[in-house]
Amino acid sequence: MEYIPPEDQSPQHQRWMAQAMAMAQEAIDNNEVPVGCVFVRDDRIIAKARNRTNELRNATRHAELEAIDAILSDQELTPTPISQYPLSTTILYVTVEPCIMCASALRQLGIKEVYAGCGNDRFGGCGSVLNVNELPHPVRPPYKAVYGYSRDEAIIILRKFYITENKAAPVPKSKAKRVLKTEVAAPTPSPREGTPANLSLPTPDASKVHES
Repeated sequence: MEYIPPEDQSPQHQRWMAQAMAMAQEAIDNNEVPVGCVFVRDDRIIAKARNRTNELRNATRHAELEAIDAILSDQELTPTPISQYPLSTTILYVTVEPCIMCASALRQLGIKEVYAGCGNDRFGGCGSVLNVNELPHPVRPPYKAVYGYSRDEAIIILRKFYITENKAAPVPKSKAKRVLKTEVAAPTPSPREGTPANLSLPTPDASKVHES
């Protein structure tokens, strides 16, 4: 997954990512892992969502899948019969790199492009752990995924969540001594650059948001 530095980012992409960050804020305000997203088609938001895994007690209710369900259930956005790739003209802006599950769903539905805030060094499906978006497939076309938009903000809000106790956890861990780290290191160069598309190597983001 390619990193786009701030000086090379377009204001339009930054504007949409700001909307995704607003959904991440809504998530943390509701004691959810702060990940938010917006789906954009024809220069307008057609769906926006946030994580709801704690609220619904369902580990699959990630922001991307919440928004996808809304799109697919809307007759105006997804006319029947549903085409093979209903998201082929749609762009996703999400605060954290999609996990492997979400990256796979996006590919199956033919997403056009993905713009992420920070990488996901534990579960990332667009290069950090597995490059689901690029792996060879006889039918599903690959999609472009880049990151770096509102990266620092995406990392800091994740850190804010992970230094608080998750009361929805089976055995909440005491985190009273944890301190919020506000410095964000620059991303390291991607080791995947120049490697074959079928070779999956990690693309570490320097966020380390899951530090204990």
